[in-house]
Amino acid sequence: MGLAAVRGLALALVALPGSVLCLVLSLVSIALVPIGVGIVTTPWVLTGVRAFADWRRVLAAEWGGVRIPPAYRPLPKDANPWTRTFGMLGDPATWRDLRWLPVDMTAGFLTALLPAVLLLYPLEGFAIAAGLWRVFTDVGGGTYWYGFVPVTGQASALGAGALGLGLLFLAHFYTPRLLQTHFRLTRAVLGSNQGELAERVRVLTETRRDAVDTSAAELRRIERDLHDGAQARLVAMGMDLGTIEMLLDKDPEQARRLVAQARQSSVDALSELRDLVRGIHPPVLAERGLGDAVRALALRLPVSTEVSVELPGRAEAPVESAGYFAVSEVLTNAVKHSGADRIWIDLHHTDGMLRITVTDNGKGGAVIGAGSGLAGVERRLGTFDGVLAVSSPAGGPTMVTMEIPCALS
Repeated sequence: MGLAAVRGLALALVALPGSVLCLVLSLVSIALVPIGVGIVTTPWVLTGVRAFADWRRVLAAEWGGVRIPPAYRPLPKDANPWTRTFGMLGDPATWRDLRWLPVDMTAGFLTALLPAVLLLYPLEGFAIAAGLWRVFTDVGGGTYWYGFVPVTGQASALGAGALGLGLLFLAHFYTPRLLQTHFRLTRAVLGSNQGELAERVRVLTETRRDAVDTSAAELRRIERDLHDGAQARLVAMGMDLGTIEMLLDKDPEQARRLVAQARQSSVDALSELRDLVRGIHPPVLAERGLGDAVRALALRLPVSTEVSVELPGRAEAPVESAGYFAVSEVLTNAVKHSGADRIWIDLHHTDGMLRITVTDNGKGGAVIGAGSGLAGVERRLGTFDGVLAVSSPAGGPTMVTMEIPCALS
């Protein structure tokens, strides 16, 4: 309650002059375009307006849980002032920003201020009930109104205190909602369905490209493993069998040794093929589902691992495969880099989401960065609209949470 009021008050005090300044500078700069001065100033001013709007988008997400994706059209980095000016003025998102500024300095200012008013106004009622009503009536010259209560004496002052108590009770429940109302108003004016669609297309394009790259890399790995492993052994077996044919009559003892060697090569080749198939799609995953596949994965780890599974059904095969290999990569990172001696894995399905949490008691410091295994996990999950969150303070513990939207059979 108090935090929402403080945030609303700070937002109102900062946003009002900011909106006024941005609107005045924008109107003046655009008005100067016909005489040439605005060609130079408008890109700078509109860039400032966009930065101000983006700041409010960040606050909406962090303070109110309201996402307002930006939808600005990209401009060439080497564009001249003329191109930048008319490119920005031709962008519908620019005019949404300019329409939002007067709304923000009026209705937005009031909705941001309301949480603080709802919290602070009861203090006046308590002050009146405590005996300061005499000061208020002397200053007001007779009857002093607190809300709808006319304060003329101590009895009515106590009524004002009761009203203040009621308002404080309401503030406890409605202050955070009022602040969220401000951010929803911001989204209604500043956001656009087209912007969300553009952001969605961008994310899908990136995840599709990552999926294609990952698939190509996986195919190259399979080809390399086949060439260097099973294929090489099968070629060696063929050569041994050819030699055996020539030695059957001349040197039966040597032929028997080569037969034993060929038999061992066939066993090794079969084992490598099984490992390769298991790496493509583990049989236990296809036969028994994600929960048992993760349990089997945990049994092979050199670290003590606890697995908790609450899955009332099975997801689609591609989702299970993505979840399995994501868990496998996270566990590999934990074993190699965390120094942990215990790992906990939790799998459950709620609200249409498959949620997987991997926690270790290691040294922490895990980050999602280019070249890290976690970046690959994020790309893999992104193909299914999944998300990855990592909490890994220095000293540990590390918690990796993965969510994939899906339905269970």
